Amino acid sequence: MPEVVVIGGGPAGLSATLNLARALVDVVLVDASRPRNSATLRSHGFLTRDGIRPTELRALAKAELAAYENVEHLERRSVTSVRRDGDGFVVEIAGRTPGEEHIVSARTVLLTTGLTETLPALPSIRSFYGMSVFSCVACDAWDLRGKPLALIGETPDLARRAVHLARWTTELTVFTNGSPVVTADEATALDALGIRVERATIADLEGERGAVHSVLLKDGRSIPIDGGFIRPTWQIATGFIDGLQPEESADGFLITDDEGRTSIPGLYAAGDVAVPGPQQMIIAAGNGARTAAAIVADLQVGAASALSPIAEILT
Repeated sequence: MPEVVVIGGGPAGLSATLNLARALVDVVLVDASRPRNSATLRSHGFLTRDGIRPTELRALAKAELAAYENVEHLERRSVTSVRRDGDGFVVEIAGRTPGEEHIVSARTVLLTTGLTETLPALPSIRSFYGMSVFSCVACDAWDLRGKPLALIGETPDLARRAVHLARWTTELTVFTNGSPVVTADEATALDALGIRVERATIADLEGERGAVHSVLLKDGRSIPIDGGFIRPTWQIATGFIDGLQPEESADGFLITDDEGRTSIPGLYAAGDVAVPGPQQMIIAAGNGARTAAAIVADLQVGAASALSPIAEILT
């Protein structure tokens, strides 16, 4: 029986699995192999790997994990249920084909499943997403610096995101797509910074071969841009743990302590699934490593619980 099941094969899950393996922890890593950043051609900000394709980074990580005999990596497999079983958990894993279902018991479960995202409902947005239209300002704004840009979204934090994005461009237009998410006071403040607010409904994005050229509005106007950012809406990918009900934030992310422990004993979370939500890949990887260290320490305390003097030292 493995000590830990890690659910999710993104940077947080891969990093956690590596660090658990090196601590001699028996780990099962369940990886659905459907990363949210699959449309991204280049990822940035990851030390020694700036500009790498996310798929290549995953391939390098998987090759490293293959060297550890105490890691079982289940690829293209999804978890259908996690439920309590005494002091541990039972994890049900779907097979690639009917009849290949798998059930694993473990003392500890680490959730690194990340998010599902909903993009603004524009017909051609997938033609540009990950190539000239992005969601992560910290990751991709440098490559669009100094160009006329769009920021498209329908959430109340749009004005704050616009102020942040204005660091990289002096030609920024905020498109609310007909939603009242930028207040009059915010619009006045943005105008003072040279940021335009366009409240008309968007018909579509225009461009070719992945390069966006303009935002077409339903009133017939076309606003030229050389790139842009969108503010997706996110939902944590944890529908399989409904029966456990760990504490969540108001915007739906899992609440953990500083080391990744959720409100459910033995259940941990790291990466985008936990507060504060979406982060750069290097931050998610760091979160995974940090949580792995906490899991190792907690497993050690649990193993020593019958020996009270040792348990007192470890705690």
